[in-house]
Amino acid sequence: MAKSKLVLRPPKAHSGAPGASHFSGAFDPRNAQWRALLREEIIDPAEPLIDAHHHLWNKPGQPYLLDEYLSDANTGHNIRASVFVECGAYYRRHGPEFMNRLGEVEFANGIAAMAEGTVGNEVLVANAIVGTADLTIGAEIGQLLDAQIAASGGRFKGVRLITKWDADETLNNGRYIIPQGLLSDHDFRAGFAELGRRGLSFDAMIYHPQLPEVLALARAFPESRIVLNHIGGLIAATPAYSGRHAEAVEDWKRGLSALASCPNVHVKLGGLGMPYLGFGLERLDAPAPSARLAEVWGPYFHYCIDTFSPARCMFESNFPPDRESVDFPIVWNAFKRVASAYSAQERQALLFDTAARFYRMQITGPD
Repeated sequence: MAKSKLVLRPPKAHSGAPGASHFSGAFDPRNAQWRALLREEIIDPAEPLIDAHHHLWNKPGQPYLLDEYLSDANTGHNIRASVFVECGAYYRRHGPEFMNRLGEVEFANGIAAMAEGTVGNEVLVANAIVGTADLTIGAEIGQLLDAQIAASGGRFKGVRLITKWDADETLNNGRYIIPQGLLSDHDFRAGFAELGRRGLSFDAMIYHPQLPEVLALARAFPESRIVLNHIGGLIAATPAYSGRHAEAVEDWKRGLSALASCPNVHVKLGGLGMPYLGFGLERLDAPAPSARLAEVWGPYFHYCIDTFSPARCMFESNFPPDRESVDFPIVWNAFKRVASAYSAQERQALLFDTAARFYRMQITGPD
């Protein structure tokens, strides 16, 4: 077995700096009071939706479990199902270290079973599960993948391994210290190959300067499905790119345009509410209405959609992290405003069909 190339990063206290934890503000009571300042009528409340990316955890002082997610999902939009994405929760405490991630899939599958078995609940929470795996140990990671498949009742669909890296160390705020160029590493690719052998997808969590690395990976594994998290990790608005915003956006566009030539690559539209990305929405006196969000985020979403097509793009709440900037019903109103620029069939793809197909979800489509 190859030695892991992942080193756990020491925790940082929340300071508001780009490298600090950016999740705590979403659980501050003042944040809830701030979000409560804005209420909107739900746009097209009957329209079926799949939330293609959210988390569940029970961090100290930051509970976000089934009840909390359902409280958000039942605020007026027709969320039919959701995709749980790994967040370092509920790892096993015993056994080989590389196998401890199995606990998170077991946890998410239990949540999914509870949601499906709750009388009166129609939201299939965690209908698809994206776990994690240390792909840097190579082909032997297949042991964990097989265990995750067996533990999930058919819900385990893929893996996310956060590999975001930037030359500015303040942006390297993931759980692990990631070496530069990891996606090209021989052992990582040996582990990555095990995903395709099992029909599992890969959620790519990177920064936009790494898009060429994803391109090389996608070309090396054309049968493996890859989805970019959070529009490919655009960091043009961060302090690290001060004075170079336009240049960074053009770099992001070039990277996406090249990736669009790979039919196995998809894009998640969302995640822009995280404060460390620099949009500043969390600092407003009152929350931005959905029309404003569509205006601010829309050009980036439209570029993704027009470059990849609606058949390869899906909307994600990225809750609870995005809750620092926006409330759940507002963010979905914003998504629907963006989707309204497209045909009915394309809109359905963006809001439901693409996620259902990409994650091979066990759910009936819109009526």
